[in-house]
Amino acid sequence: MGTIAVVGASLAGLHAAEALRAGTGDAPGHDGQLVVVDASPTLPPDRPPLSKQVLSGEWDLAQAKVPLADRLDELGLDLRLGTAATSLSPAGGDGRTLTLSDGTELSVEGVVLATGGAVRHLPGPQLGGVHSIRTGEDVTALLADLDAGPSRVVVVGAGFIGAEAAATCRGRGLEVTMLEAAAAPMERVLPGEVGAFVADLHRDQGVDVRLGTGVERLEAGDDGRVRAVHLADGTVVQADVVVVGIGVVPQVDWLAGSDLELRNGVLCDSTMLAGPRVVACGDVACWPNPHFGEEMRVEHWENAVEQGGHAGRRLLDELAGRPGTPFAPVPWFWSDQYDRKIQLAGRPTATDEFVLVDGTVEERRFAALFRRGDRCTAVLGVNRPRHVMQARMQLAQSLAWDDAAALFAPKD
Repeated sequence: MGTIAVVGASLAGLHAAEALRAGTGDAPGHDGQLVVVDASPTLPPDRPPLSKQVLSGEWDLAQAKVPLADRLDELGLDLRLGTAATSLSPAGGDGRTLTLSDGTELSVEGVVLATGGAVRHLPGPQLGGVHSIRTGEDVTALLADLDAGPSRVVVVGAGFIGAEAAATCRGRGLEVTMLEAAAAPMERVLPGEVGAFVADLHRDQGVDVRLGTGVERLEAGDDGRVRAVHLADGTVVQADVVVVGIGVVPQVDWLAGSDLELRNGVLCDSTMLAGPRVVACGDVACWPNPHFGEEMRVEHWENAVEQGGHAGRRLLDELAGRPGTPFAPVPWFWSDQYDRKIQLAGRPTATDEFVLVDGTVEERRFAALFRRGDRCTAVLGVNRPRHVMQARMQLAQSLAWDDAAALFAPKD
C-alpha cells in the first residue's frame, strides 16, 4: 500500500486515522505509511474543556487532551507536528502530491483534510490583553492575564464560546461585560426565545450584557495593552482583558490550485468525498446532509468524532473502488454555563417556531422543540438531558413533527 496523508492532527483528523487503520466491515484497514501533519508544534488539545475546566483553573492544560492522544503509538502514525501543508496537486493517475512547509513533497494515494478553522479577529492592531480561545497557547496566555486580577473582562461575541468564557470568568469572581452586535445572542441561528434566555441567564449572574451594538475599536494604553473598548453606539467600556469569540473561518486558502471546490470550507458530496482520493471532515468540511436535506458545516465535538471516522472509512472505500455511504447525522452539542447544561440536537434556524414541551424558561429548566411546517428540526434542553436524548433518538429516525411532539404529549 502507498502513503495516505491526514492534514490536521485535530479531533476529526485523528479519528479518521484510527478508522483508516481499523478498516471497514470485512475490508482491511490501511497498513502502509500514514502521515499526519499539523502546523501546531504540539498536539492540539481537546477544545470543549478550554473555555470551561481549563479556563476556570479546575484542570491543567495537559488534562485537556483528545481521547486518542494516548493511543497514537499503536496507530503507527508518522506524526509531523510543526509542519503545515502548503499545497495539494490536482488528482493524477498515480495519486496526488502534498507539499509541506518544510519543503517536503509527499506522493500520496489518498488525503484526509481536517485542517479545522482559524479564529476571526477584530480589525485593527493586535493589542496585549486581547485573546481568543482556540489553542493551548491561547488559553495559557489568557489564564496568565486572568490570574493577574483584571478589573474587568470584556467578552466580544455571545455565541456559545463567548458565553462559556463569560460564565467561567464570572465564576472566577471577575467583573464581566459581554457584547453582542445582534439584538440577541445567537440570533442568526436560533429563535429569539433562546437568545433572550441566554442573555437573562448571564444577567442573573451579574454579567453586564450589552446587545445590538458592535465594537468600533479597541483603545490601548502606553504599554500597548488594551484598556478600553469603544462601541458603535458611542459608549466606552473599560477593560484590562478582552476575549474575542466571533467565530472561525475554515482553513482552506492553501488548497487554492487544487481541483477541490471551496465553498464554506471544502465542499464534499453526501459521503464526505471532496474529490478523487480526497475526503474532508470536522470544522473544514461542508456537505449535503441527506437527513435534513440541506448543506451544512458543523463545528461541534461530536460531529468531529463521528465525521472523522466516517471520512476515514470513506477514503478506504474510494481507494478500493467501493461506493460510499451518506453521512446523515443529527448534529448534537452541549454547553455548560454556570449550573445550567444546555444541550441542542438538530438543525434549527432563527425562523423556526419555539415550542416549549417541559418546564419554563423563567425557572431556567426546560425542554423545547423547534418546528418548521410539518417537521421538527431540533430539540433544546436546559438541565433536561433525558428529554434531549429521547427527542434526539426520534429525530434520527424521522423529522416528522407529530412523532417528536408525541414524546411529550400528556399521558391519559
